[in-house]
Amino acid sequence: MTGNKLYFRLLSYVKPYRRIFVLAIFFTILLALTEPLLPALLKPLLDGSFVEKDLDTIKLMPFALIGLFVVRGFTSYASTMAMTAVSTRVVMDLRNEMFRKLLVLPNRYYDNNPTGVVLSKVTYNVEQVAAASTEVLVVLVRDSVSILGLLGLMLYLNWQLTLFVSVLVPIIALIVKFIGKRIRDINRSIQQTMGEMTHVLEEAIQGNKVVRLFGGQIYEYDRFQQISNWLRRYNVKHQATAALSSPVGQFILVLGLAAVVYFAALQSLDDKVTVGSFVSFIAAMAMLLSPLKKLIGINSVLQRGLAAAESMFELVDEIPEEDKGTTKVKQLSGRVDFDHVTFTYGGSDRKALDDIGLTIEPGENIALVGPSGGGKSTLANLIPRFYHLDRGRILLDGEDIQEVTLASLRSNIALVSQDVTLFNDTVEANIAYGEMRGTDRESVVSAATNAHAIEFIEEMPQGLDTLIGENGVRLSGGQRQRLAIARALLKDAPILILDEATSALDNESERFIQEALATLTRNRTTLIIAHRLSTIEHADRILVLSEGRIVESGTHQELMAMGGTYKKLYDTQFSIAGGTF
Repeated sequence: MTGNKLYFRLLSYVKPYRRIFVLAIFFTILLALTEPLLPALLKPLLDGSFVEKDLDTIKLMPFALIGLFVVRGFTSYASTMAMTAVSTRVVMDLRNEMFRKLLVLPNRYYDNNPTGVVLSKVTYNVEQVAAASTEVLVVLVRDSVSILGLLGLMLYLNWQLTLFVSVLVPIIALIVKFIGKRIRDINRSIQQTMGEMTHVLEEAIQGNKVVRLFGGQIYEYDRFQQISNWLRRYNVKHQATAALSSPVGQFILVLGLAAVVYFAALQSLDDKVTVGSFVSFIAAMAMLLSPLKKLIGINSVLQRGLAAAESMFELVDEIPEEDKGTTKVKQLSGRVDFDHVTFTYGGSDRKALDDIGLTIEPGENIALVGPSGGGKSTLANLIPRFYHLDRGRILLDGEDIQEVTLASLRSNIALVSQDVTLFNDTVEANIAYGEMRGTDRESVVSAATNAHAIEFIEEMPQGLDTLIGENGVRLSGGQRQRLAIARALLKDAPILILDEATSALDNESERFIQEALATLTRNRTTLIIAHRLSTIEHADRILVLSEGRIVESGTHQELMAMGGTYKKLYDTQFSIAGGTF
């Protein structure tokens, strides 16, 4: 996307606040119009007061100067406050739009983009974009009007000298264009490096226990230092390029100023220039340096903002989850049919699932086992349409899930996984999450009781109103798992996915959770993804997946009698466990 298109797209976010924005521009223009008034006052001040000794001029000048600076102060404050009101709202809207998009993006996006890079887009990049959409415009309007006003005054005072000065403008414009392209390229690198730094920082913070336990401090520090050094180098390049523009531009203007002084002195020999008009002209020309310098310097901010905008709009323009279904299903019975389902992850040549045919009856407990990478989690993730099929169909109660709206489809599915997701909120808010918010407390307590979570909840200082910290950091693994089960119980969905829900737990926690799961899975179609085979011996049916295919199917007893892959896996775990599970 070109710079102009990017900038006009950014300005579209100002449209809802156009009244305040117009007011800001109005006061900005008024402020700019006061700029040439100061050098304009110098001519009557010098000629009228010091040369002609005019008493009226001497009396008027102090009041004129005071009035001028009162107007400048008021318009400066008003324009700043109005523009701040607009810019902060634009930042808020941009962040809200990006976060809203993040909530509807498909899983593939999160698979392909590191979390730190995404966070950097929403935090750091938006600030740069806000500067480009508002601050740049203010400078362009204010300083452009100031330059035009000062040039108008200079034309009035001495048109020959003004035309000579105007020749320098195209030269400066070429310099700005060349340097601007260089700055934008550098800023792209800065945005990318900031994302990488955020990613490394996030990994080190989230994995701080692993880092310390395995002595990874030096490795993580080296990673961070390397990226930090790259960021430093890019910032040095940016500053070096930006700093070059002002001295070059000012040097050209100083050359012009020197020439003007020379030619004005020649004109004074013929009395064509008075002292007042000459000082006024030189003052106007000197004051021209400041807005020109700002216009040259703002190019750096603009290019930084446009580079950030490119990155930001990449996220905003991402295609959301496909939701073309029109059928709204209510409470399903729980029948699931896989009809020749094939699926491949993006960027992979290997099929994660290959021509899967499977029927699961309502209320049936199905265990999915097999070697890592066999397709167990993939099979379960396709039911709520976290990914789209390459080929085949999945039917729920005879309805193709592609024809069902995402909201109604997912309202019929609950998930309990090994990696429990909890939020920095109260216990009650974590159980009655999302569409269940506002559920009466009695129902929440009932769900917590059936999940065997009420035992530890009642021991907390504020009970259900206790804050549990980021991702439930104040809870044990078993307690976190029981809250996830309580959440699933409260949802009361007919289809349940258990993804390694009982792995890595102590015996007491596992006993509580097994009892809770027995309650949870009752009369529900359940897919159990399990590594510990002892936990799924009583499943109605066990499916063994390997290389994306179902290679064995049956009860525990049937599969053991077959002496195939399942028996080998079972015997291996049994021997590792020392004869007992």
